[in-house]
Amino acid sequence: MNNLSLSRMLLSHNFDISAEIIPTLSREEFAEVFRIGLGDRPSCQTRLVNHPHWTVEILFDRDRFSPKQIGEFCAEALANKRISQGIDPKSLPEILVLGGVKTTPPTSSSLDALQTGDWGVDVVETLVGETFLKGIAWETTIASKSIDMIFKVELKDI
Repeated sequence: MNNLSLSRMLLSHNFDISAEIIPTLSREEFAEVFRIGLGDRPSCQTRLVNHPHWTVEILFDRDRFSPKQIGEFCAEALANKRISQGIDPKSLPEILVLGGVKTTPPTSSSLDALQTGDWGVDVVETLVGETFLKGIAWETTIASKSIDMIFKVELKDI
């Protein structure tokens, strides 16, 4: 794979559900979701990162997949993990994958921190996606952004 066509995504997990309803995932378990879920796509590489906010790095070939497609793969991988835990597909939480390109200078030179040009992606598990999006003012946040600089994936009612 030509390194010039690689894009980088960092994922965080926003778990907006009681652990009594859906079990929490450790950082390692969360990273494993995407290692397995993207494992059949050799042009995607994943690793656990050492950062307080970001958990998983995904390197992908932007000539083969769009950032939104990677987001869709991530949502499917998380849903599959939850189903493998015995959760009825009809009872799955809504999964939101919200991504945006970092356009400002990095706050850290750490390889595990978001750098300019990287995709910062929040993977959200919530009972009501619309309420969550309103709570973070998603529409206001994206209003001034170019459509090719953001994406939103919503997975519900499998």
